[in-house]
Amino acid sequence: MRPFQAVMLLVALFAAGPVVAAEPGTDVRLYALDCGTIEFDDMAMFADDDSYAGQPGNLVEPCYVIEHPGGTLLWDTGLGDAINARPDHLLDEDGSRFLVPVTLQSQLERLGLRAADIEFVSLSHMHFDHTGNLEQFPQATWLVDPAELAWATQTPTPGSATAAHFDTFAGKQQVMQGDHDVFGDGRVRILRTPGHTPGHRVLLVELENSGTVILSGDLYHSRSNYEHARVPAFNVDRADTLASFERVRQLLETHRGRLVIQHAPEDFEALPVFPAYLD
Repeated sequence: MRPFQAVMLLVALFAAGPVVAAEPGTDVRLYALDCGTIEFDDMAMFADDDSYAGQPGNLVEPCYVIEHPGGTLLWDTGLGDAINARPDHLLDEDGSRFLVPVTLQSQLERLGLRAADIEFVSLSHMHFDHTGNLEQFPQATWLVDPAELAWATQTPTPGSATAAHFDTFAGKQQVMQGDHDVFGDGRVRILRTPGHTPGHRVLLVELENSGTVILSGDLYHSRSNYEHARVPAFNVDRADTLASFERVRQLLETHRGRLVIQHAPEDFEALPVFPAYLD
């Protein structure tokens, strides 16, 4: 650093006054956990305009822990720790490979958390790759969209959650009607964004230093999905999907927020490396 720059830095520090430590227990923290990866031979299904036809690709499968003074929320539960117990931590079927190199439980332990310490669990939607460890949290309250639960249980499809993931959930359910403010202070909100599935949702988190962060669920699967408004061929409602795209766009503009596309490897890698966090 040049002498002039050093002097100016000291002036700025003194002008700002003494550094005051944040009051403990009042901040919100967002941790990104590795809950698996899917390798596809053909990504065609992720755009109904054939943009990805014949192209291989990978999707990451993160889970998120949000620590708030009022409790702890687990957002999405990944592919499932059961895959980690398989040879090479791998399930290979139908032109796709599902890998879970590290368990969700072991990552929670690194944070000093037990399953019983998770007050709330919520799923962006009920496709199997977001529900894999749900049954491991019987003491949590499951914040659930009624339209999503009805769709997954009454009209199951190959991509919807298997009964083993949620029929065995022993905790209590709290139905979310419309948008839901998890802790009542506006800092952690679960917002309706239907289209991918009937009850799909995104998570909006207000952080002291990082500002507004929106976790996308499966509203988008990749950066190009987002940039070109491409709709997956298997979405349940195209018009609802496009309306949800617009809602999130407006939220990002209003809050000058950061969008984290949950399945995009580059977005996951841009987050603090676990167990570091955004705050």
